Amino acid sequence: MNKENAKSQMRKGMLEYCVLLILNQKACYANDIISKMKAADLIVVEGTLYPLLTRLKKDGLLSYEWQESTQGPPRKYYKLTPEGISALSEMEQTWESLVRTIETLKH
Repeated sequence: MNKENAKSQMRKGMLEYCVLLILNQKACYANDIISKMKAADLIVVEGTLYPLLTRLKKDGLLSYEWQESTQGPPRKYYKLTPEGISALSEMEQTWESLVRTIETLKH
């Protein structure tokens, strides 16, 4: 068994949920999302995050608006749509169920 591959697959499976959790707190631009994930020891690179943000936008879970920046060009700030809030709620229920399953299996 390739342990690193298994860990990578587990992180990939959580990535969408983590992005929605972050954006549920407040609108963020991509570098904010990456910083918050790094602070939580979930390492994500731009090449992974941007396609995910694009897909979530296409799926109607996110919207964005451009905001001026004092440190360069305008930034795209992402936020949850009502559909995104609903999807997050469903993911939270699924997560809680998975945690209960894992806890049951561990004991």
